[in-house]
Amino acid sequence: MKEGNIPVIIGTGQLVDREANVDRHIEPLDMLTRVAHGARQDAGLTERDLKKLDTIALVGIPGWHPTNSANLVADRLDAHPRHEYVSGTGGQVGVTLLNSMANEIVQGESEFALIAGCNILKVLLQAIAAKKQLTWTRGGAGTPVLVGGDEPGSSELEGQYGLEQPTDIYPLFENAMRAKLGLDFDQHNQRMGNMFARFTEVAAGNDYAWFPTQRSAEELTTVTAANRMICFPYPKYLNAVLNTEQAAGLILCSVAKAKALGVPEEKWIYWWGGAHSQEKAWWASERPDFTECPSMKDTHVSALANAGVEIAEVDHFDFYSCFPIAVQMACEMLGLSVDDPRGFTVTGGLPYAGGPASAYTLHSIADMAQKLRDNPGQKGLVTGNGWYLTKHSAAVLSSAAKGSAPKDGLLTELPSTKMQTSPCVVDTAAEGGATIESYTVTYDREGKPKRGIVLGSMDTGSRFLANTPDSIDFLEDFVATEQVGVRGQLKVMGGHSIFQK
Repeated sequence: MKEGNIPVIIGTGQLVDREANVDRHIEPLDMLTRVAHGARQDAGLTERDLKKLDTIALVGIPGWHPTNSANLVADRLDAHPRHEYVSGTGGQVGVTLLNSMANEIVQGESEFALIAGCNILKVLLQAIAAKKQLTWTRGGAGTPVLVGGDEPGSSELEGQYGLEQPTDIYPLFENAMRAKLGLDFDQHNQRMGNMFARFTEVAAGNDYAWFPTQRSAEELTTVTAANRMICFPYPKYLNAVLNTEQAAGLILCSVAKAKALGVPEEKWIYWWGGAHSQEKAWWASERPDFTECPSMKDTHVSALANAGVEIAEVDHFDFYSCFPIAVQMACEMLGLSVDDPRGFTVTGGLPYAGGPASAYTLHSIADMAQKLRDNPGQKGLVTGNGWYLTKHSAAVLSSAAKGSAPKDGLLTELPSTKMQTSPCVVDTAAEGGATIESYTVTYDREGKPKRGIVLGSMDTGSRFLANTPDSIDFLEDFVATEQVGVRGQLKVMGGHSIFQK
């Protein structure tokens, strides 16, 4: 394969501003510019070198929507790229952008690209609460190409029953998985705690982590005033932290360009292959099986196959880790044990390193690149997950050159053909005998249960979505014992479905 068509990451840059507030912070354009220069310095390039960028691709940034953010960055760098991209929303888009830009190099459409993203939710939410106007840079000439969509992640119907945020929805998959594995609550807490305690250990050694603090399994899973229950079974320390001020960027180019720029080969990280896809059952409430993610399996298996790598040959992982179930689901889909000695993060994960909106995977790629530089010849798998185990991406990287051409895309024969994939549409008029498939209970800030949410199957076979009675006594009893598989009666009251035991 020609050197002009082999993609390599040559530099990465990261930024964290833990002390940021509405009165003193770094605006988004400055954050992106700083990590671009950080990646430049990491690669050993000059400011003049960045003027030759032919592609700038940015992760979509919640709360900052200039006309063309990629063009604004180009102006700051005095670059005149032929291609400008901005992604939609989702935790998968960082890896998707890497795969897309790498594929552009493989196809000869690009040779020198900057990929970057940031998160400004801490300051944005402070400004909203204080009713302060943020005067961030706007504008940007031209219109960027949109990579990925901005479709809503939850339906209007789901919102009516309280399924609106990641904290509400991921517990449905977690509780279903616990029941499938036959774990009691104590065993389940130990499993989650042990897994994420290892994540905190990695975060504690990460200079760019939002919470560089090591915690024990017991600390993570024990409900306290500081670690209140958010939605059963997740206390605060098991939830991704979105209110951060972080940024990351990377420079991707062809081997030929890397040589022309004089970048030492020991800095090169080769892109071996990737893939992305999305669940056929888009809405979480319509998933045919809450313990499987067919498109996740398709994506991860395809990326590995494209790279010509077996799962046993992967030395390092960074699985998207917004909640414990995201990591457990990846393990289930790839046949891995959750206590695999290789571990599943190089950053520390979204609850501890930080979950900077759609940009998290740029941090995982940056940290993976450094891990692979430190371990010549090894391979890493980085994955992304958007919305509610809905959109998936994966990429295989290595500090060694690949023996054959790298590629992107799904396999012709996919694992999902042997799995349930069609949506189970909710029957809003269903009444009668019903069985719980999964459930959660939301909590208020004082730690009291607030709302019970149930998904399951009617005796007729149709899917239902319902709330439970809302008394505190009922809800406290509801979370005291396993509810998956429990039978009850579904009634429609005032146009709203209620599940009663």
